[in-house]
Amino acid sequence: MRQALLDVRRLSVRIPVEAGTLHAVRDASLAIGRGETLCVVGESGCGKSLTSLAIMGLLPPGAVRSAELLSFDGEDLLRAPRSRMRALRGNRMAMIFQEPMTSLNPAWTIGEQLAEPFLHHGKGDRRQARDRAVELLERVGITAAASRLVQYPHELSGGLRQRVMIAMALMCGPELLLADEPTTALDVTIQAEILRLLARLQREMGLALLLVTHDLGVVAAVATRVAVMYAGEVVEEGPAEAVFGAPRHPYTQGLLRCIPIPGETPRGQPLGTIPGSVPSLVGGFESCAFRDRCPHARAACAEPVAERMDAAGHRWRCILEPSG
Repeated sequence: MRQALLDVRRLSVRIPVEAGTLHAVRDASLAIGRGETLCVVGESGCGKSLTSLAIMGLLPPGAVRSAELLSFDGEDLLRAPRSRMRALRGNRMAMIFQEPMTSLNPAWTIGEQLAEPFLHHGKGDRRQARDRAVELLERVGITAAASRLVQYPHELSGGLRQRVMIAMALMCGPELLLADEPTTALDVTIQAEILRLLARLQREMGLALLLVTHDLGVVAAVATRVAVMYAGEVVEEGPAEAVFGAPRHPYTQGLLRCIPIPGETPRGQPLGTIPGSVPSLVGGFESCAFRDRCPHARAACAEPVAERMDAAGHRWRCILEPSG
């Protein structure tokens, strides 16, 4: 059995709201090994970003995290004190956030922000931090890297700011990189460049990469494994070729029908859709959350649905028998 660098079992995130408790993430289980790319996909609001924030211990005030296991390289993150999490974050575990303009400090230069984690974690002095910053800016494809160090975030384009965020996450040479929708608000051409860049860096540096996205086209190109989330729950997870080649959950099947296939989907033909809307996650429920939108729903779907797994490690949560 492969050794997981990050092992997450039955992770839940609960948020108190006026109407009760919002169960934003429910019993999510994920694992990622060194050198692997795990893509977490699903509709907006399904819990993808909160899952990554919960792993990093960066949940908003009031949110409550619980899990059966949350382990990084054998270390229990659930019981780790704040000082230990600060020592890990930005050092061995790093994160790229969705919107660089709100993640970068507008009052600090690019050079100051790149140097901060390097100095905080005692990786070297200011000169070494500057050299490392220039090296990484060049590595992520920023020209005239040394001159960028004195610039402020507002002086850079969205694509350059995202590249700076990637360089900042890599300053201390992390083993695990979490990228939360790293191409949000970028145009399609820049999105493709950023994702190719992440894939290249992951291969070159041997990173474990957890990529949160809603773009299944991206997933097919870069993922080792895929986890599909719906209504706060991982409904399917497995090797990318298995999830794309033989999806087991009706939600995954519906998502794949929504993607045009170059050379196969006739021009002008309507793409697939998933009718209905995501259920409210306020209050608890034990049944299949997808049943009101599922074409295969039956009475048994109103009961708790057990997870199933095949010999290849492909997991799904559905009562349907695999076809084929």
